Amino acid sequence: MRARDKVAVSALRATLAALDNAEAVPVGEAELRGVALEAAPIGAGATEALRRELSDREVLDIVRAEAGERLDVAAQLTAPAHADRAARLRAEAEVLLRMIDGPAGV
Repeated sequence: MRARDKVAVSALRATLAALDNAEAVPVGEAELRGVALEAAPIGAGATEALRRELSDREVLDIVRAEAGERLDVAAQLTAPAHADRAARLRAEAEVLLRMIDGPAGV
C-alpha cells in the first residue's frame, strides 16, 4: 500500500476477503431461523462463534484459486475494448502467484 501499487493492493485485498470468508463458520438452516427473544443468549460475546482456522494448504489453495479466476476472466476478455481490464487481471494474478511461488515461480 505504501508503494501505491494499485494492482497489488487490489489483488491482496480481494484475496484477504476470500480467506476471511473461508474462515467463517458454516451456519446450519436451523440456526438461521433464530430463537424467541426470551430464549436468546445474554451477555457480551454470547452469540460469537469461533472462526475456522485454515491450514497452510487451504490458504495456498484459496490464493491459487483467486489467481486462477483472474486468469480465466482475462482469457475471456478478448475484445479490444477490454484489453486494459484483461491486462490488470493478469497482473493481479501474477502478484498472487509471486506471493506463494516466489519470483521464479511465475
